[in-house]
Parts: sequence; structure tokens; C-alpha cells
Amino acid sequence: MRKKLAAVAVLSAMCVASLSGCGSDDKATTGSAATTAAATEAKTAETPATTAASEAATEADTSAGKDDKAKADEVAALIDKIYVQERTDTTDADCKAAKEAWDALTDAQKELVEGENADPDYFGRDTGDASKDDPLNADNIGENEILVVSFGTSFNDSRAEDIGGIEKAIQKAYPDWSVRRAFTAQIIINHVQARDGEVIDNMEQAMDRAVANGVKNLVIQPTHLMHGAEYDEMKAVADKYADKIESIKISEPLLGEVGADASVVNEDKKAVAGYVVNAAVADSAYDTLDAAKADGTAIVLMGHGTSHAAKVSYSQMQTQMKELGFDNVWVGTVEGEPEDTSCEAVIKAVHDAGYKKVILRPLMVVAGDHANNDMAGDDDDSWKSQFTASGFFDKVDTEIAGLGRIEDVEQLYVKHLKDVIK
Repeated sequence: MRKKLAAVAVLSAMCVASLSGCGSDDKATTGSAATTAAATEAKTAETPATTAASEAATEADTSAGKDDKAKADEVAALIDKIYVQERTDTTDADCKAAKEAWDALTDAQKELVEGENADPDYFGRDTGDASKDDPLNADNIGENEILVVSFGTSFNDSRAEDIGGIEKAIQKAYPDWSVRRAFTAQIIINHVQARDGEVIDNMEQAMDRAVANGVKNLVIQPTHLMHGAEYDEMKAVADKYADKIESIKISEPLLGEVGADASVVNEDKKAVAGYVVNAAVADSAYDTLDAAKADGTAIVLMGHGTSHAAKVSYSQMQTQMKELGFDNVWVGTVEGEPEDTSCEAVIKAVHDAGYKKVILRPLMVVAGDHANNDMAGDDDDSWKSQFTASGFFDKVDTEIAGLGRIEDVEQLYVKHLKDVIK
């Protein structure tokens, strides 16, 4: 009603102004003042309703925003709960609850997911088709089993191609043995199970499965690069089953025995050095390593790094590169252990050697999170970004491919098995 009266007042004022327009200046001024006053009155009359509507809208937006954040935080808490290295009695249910809560979010709410370890990529990142992978967790094993033990990866394509490639090569070489899989990283097992519904055995589950199936001869083939912390943990679990399985043997990791210092190399390291460099050249624009060198291109192989005593293996691999004449190849590590393998140290070494182009490639069995993010990611702290930001190089390329997809590397694992299975 107040709005209607205000409108009438405005109309009356306009009529008065129109009728007095041809009179004196005083009359015109009076009409103008009346019009202004009426407009002010009308505006004043509308203010309470408009303000109330505006406040209500703001309050609704604030409430909706809080609700969105609360739902996102709930999912983040569920992800953090399964982002752990220990499996519990509730792990299966927790994985299921986290995925269901994620699926219930809107796209906008998913972008708000943030926790200690949770982010939108945990469920949202596309890492390939999980259905292409085989978890190798079937029963009916028989008396002879080869258990292929890996750290693991949540990147579906890499898991199927890198780890799966090794497993398939072993099964082909030993068709009369049952090849099974175990991961040592429960964090990764939970991730794959929650996101894709693929269930992978951890070390204890795989050993229990072997016992339950009556396995008498168990050979464990680690896909680990070296005798590091993961290898030690794997062996510790296997030792607990010594009285439950008639024979348990553990094959060598990829690089074989560690050796005392940086100068000690072996046939395994020599072989792997040649295989990975050949693969890097084959995936590049060059026909040979010498052609890359002539064009001012260096190849940088990024490993994981470790504080374990086995970290000397990276220094030994650098020694091996030099002994093979691969002068434009450097070995670095994400963790920067040994210290001379840090990104900063490798950037300086490559620059000081006069190279203006770089090819980054993982020195890892699996091209997973480290290869895709720490090496080739777009964040400021990735190796690609750091090499580019240094300003020393005209071109920085990346090759995202794990060692596990190189056929010669697969056959080296088979050779290690043959040394154990007489």
C-alpha cells in the first residue's frame, strides 16, 4: 500500500510540474522541488522492503555457503581417515563411506574439499581406466606361488602398464606358477579401493591368502628399485610366516645388491642404466644419445630418494652413467637424498656443463604421483617448473613413463627370479 501511495505522489508531482512549466522561474523551481521531494518520498517508501529482501538474500547465500563448506569438510575428514598406512577392521566401510559422501556433493562443493591430505583430486582426478588392471587377488593358487610385491600407485594407467607389465612378463615366464600381487602402501590400497572399487592385497593379506590356499613354495619378487626401507618392511612381514609356509624365498630388487660406496656398481645397474637411457632416447626427438648431446640436450632421470643407507644406489647409478660414457645424463631424486641429487644441485650441474635443453624422465618403476606431479606437474615446485624458472634452459621436456613398461626391465626381473627358482 505504501508503494502505491508513493507512486501516486510521484505522478501528481509530475503533473504539477508540467502545468507550471510555461510560468515564471519560481514556479518552475517549485515544480522541480516537488518532483524531487516526491521521488525522495517514493525511494524512502521502498527502502525497508528492498533492504529486507537484500538482507534475506545475503543471509541465504551465507547459509548456503556454510552448508557447502560443512559438507565438503565432512568428505575431507572421511578421506583423511583412510589416508593412513594401517589397515583396520573398519577400513572397508570407511572407504565406502568416503566415496558415497563424495558422490553426494555438487561440483561446486567438491572444489571445496580440503583436509590434511584430502583435496578434490583424491576422487576427482582422472588417472585412467581401473578396469584395465588386474589386482591378482584370486584364490585357488596351488602349491607354487610368485608374489610380486610393489609399493603401489593410485594412477590406474601406470598401475596396469608398469606394475602389470612386470607381472604379465613373470606369468609368461612361469606359466605353471600362480602369480599374485601385494602392495606395501596401505594408503594407496585404500585410495584405489575407495575411488575405483578395486581391492588389492597388502603384504599381510597376500601372505594369509597363500597360507589359506596351502602354498608350499612361495617366491617373492619385489619390484622395488633397491634394498631400501620398503624392501626391509616387506622382508620383515615375510619372516613372520616362515613357520607357516614350507619354503619362502625372496628375489633381488631391480638394482641388485647395494654396495659399499658410490663407486661400486654391478651388472644390474649397468643393464638398467642402458635400458632407461635407450628408452629416453627412443621417446625423444633424437635418434641417438650422441645426437641429443650434440644438440645441447641433457637427460635428467628423477628417482625418489631415501634417507636409508641404500641411497648410495643413486650415486652408483650416476657413476654407472659416466662409466658407460653417458656424459649428458644426470640422476636426481625428489627427496634430495643424497644431497647432490636434489633438484637445485642437478639444475646447477646441467647448467655448468653447458646444456641448454633438458628431458626429464622418472627413474622409477612406476610413473605415478611423483612422475606426474613432482616431475611434470605445473606447480611451482615441480622439477619441470624449477628447471624452467631457472632461466638457464631454452626447452624443458618431460617423458612420463615408468621403468616397468620397458621390456628389457621386465626381463631383468624374470632373470632375478630364475636365479632363485632352480
